[in-house]
Amino acid sequence: MTTARRRGSYGVDAPPVLFGLACTAVGMVFAGIGVTIGVGIGFGWIPFAVAALGLVSVALYLHTTRRGKFAVWHELLGDLGLRGDERLLDLGCGRGAVLLMAAERLPEGGAVGVDLWRTVDQSGNAPEVTERNAEAEGVRDRVELRTGDMTALPFDDASFDVIVSSLAIHNIKKAEGRTRAVDEAVRVLRPGGRLLIADIAAVDDHRRRLTELGLKDVRVRPLGWRMWWGGPWMGTRALSAVKPG
Repeated sequence: MTTARRRGSYGVDAPPVLFGLACTAVGMVFAGIGVTIGVGIGFGWIPFAVAALGLVSVALYLHTTRRGKFAVWHELLGDLGLRGDERLLDLGCGRGAVLLMAAERLPEGGAVGVDLWRTVDQSGNAPEVTERNAEAEGVRDRVELRTGDMTALPFDDASFDVIVSSLAIHNIKKAEGRTRAVDEAVRVLRPGGRLLIADIAAVDDHRRRLTELGLKDVRVRPLGWRMWWGGPWMGTRALSAVKPG
């Protein structure tokens, strides 16, 4: 059970963001050329320096979306110490990067992925793509896909032993919507169940809300450069908590 040689095809997270980073870097290169020609080398280095930072951001982004997130989630799922018979829910599962890695650890259980399947959040995002990835990874028999909104989950109370979410809740634009998503996650989590969220925004808000709802062992930690999305405020943090039994 490793991150090497994933057989599925997982696309690129938030392709408009990557496009914006790349366009900024290329634009600054041309700006540097223009400044150098117009006023001399003395000032031309400034846009070139910005362009270099932009290219580093693009490289970090590509590494995170293609390799880094898999390595980090391999460790996060390992830390959960799953028995193998749990029922797990992935909020905003996309093409199944985390969902299918979790399913590999649940030979006697099952993994459910819920998503709105928006391609702005992930390139080529569609349930049939995730189904093909599940087939490729050999876990189709233990994976279920549902179309649904994180703010109004189509599941009964206390339906899951574990809930995970990777870089999905921040896509909800309004704060009250993100709060509802956290509330819904707690609602469908069984007593004694564990919640694990990795995200780049509003993590402190989520932590406060989980504390208000009475969850225990609420902890936040940074996930380092392997899940860094290219900008100064785009580092990913993990939030974990346990619902009282």
